[in-house]
Amino acid sequence: MLLNDIRDYQILFLSLFLVLGIGTRDWTLRPEMIGVAIATCLLTQWILSSIISQEQKLNIRSALITSLGLSLLLRADHWTTMALAAVSAIASKFFFQVGNKHFFNPANFGIITALLLTSDAWVSPGQWGEDWWYGLLFVGTGGMIVQRIGRWDTTAAFLGSYSLLEAIRNLWLGWTWDVYWHRLMSGSLLLFALFMVTDPRSIPNARIGRIVWAFCIAILTFILRNYFFISSAVFWALFILAPLTLLFDAFWSAPEFSWLRKDRNTSVTENSPVSSPQPLMPSP
Repeated sequence: MLLNDIRDYQILFLSLFLVLGIGTRDWTLRPEMIGVAIATCLLTQWILSSIISQEQKLNIRSALITSLGLSLLLRADHWTTMALAAVSAIASKFFFQVGNKHFFNPANFGIITALLLTSDAWVSPGQWGEDWWYGLLFVGTGGMIVQRIGRWDTTAAFLGSYSLLEAIRNLWLGWTWDVYWHRLMSGSLLLFALFMVTDPRSIPNARIGRIVWAFCIAILTFILRNYFFISSAVFWALFILAPLTLLFDAFWSAPEFSWLRKDRNTSVTENSPVSSPQPLMPSP
């Protein structure tokens, strides 16, 4: 049933963000690019599921979430670049996994692949501007998702540590606090913290592992942004440190994330026996 699955809410929220972005921010996003992302993700999911996993049922939710994430964050001049990002995003779930768990966030993998292999791809971290109501919207919708999947610790660890590092730097340089808030009040940063970095299928299973992992991403993001002046630092940091998930899972043993769906009020536990959902830019 519609909206019985938490991923239905993710799809709804991501679609809303896309409509708002195009309607209120005047993004340079062409409708055909969204179509390419959705069609390519669905087709790749179907082909690889049939060949590798022998699944007869197409995982539409997973492919839609990934395609909407790519549409929100990635910009390209040519449709072939978006198709490349979509194919690599879905393929990463099948080829970069240990046991039953993959360790790259699909949409993030697709974004980095496009940035590395093409000359016409880019991301725009400042595309949401600094309007306060965008922040409230992201926190409200993203908060509902991470509450349902039990990953508030990851969001809090990332935002808390990154904010602290930026505050220390701001004090050291003697800048006014409006500079500090300017660097933090980014819609893309909130989207990343609430949706992408909380994907339960590609982050450490144990709480201590997730917290340490989020700290590491925050530190690398801070270094890449302030000392290498990379505007898309959060995406590079997540990509570079993704394999740490395997190390932390081995060091801090915990049950794999799973969920038990009974009705519209999904109950989530660490020991539930079914398969798993995924936040904003996730995997199946």
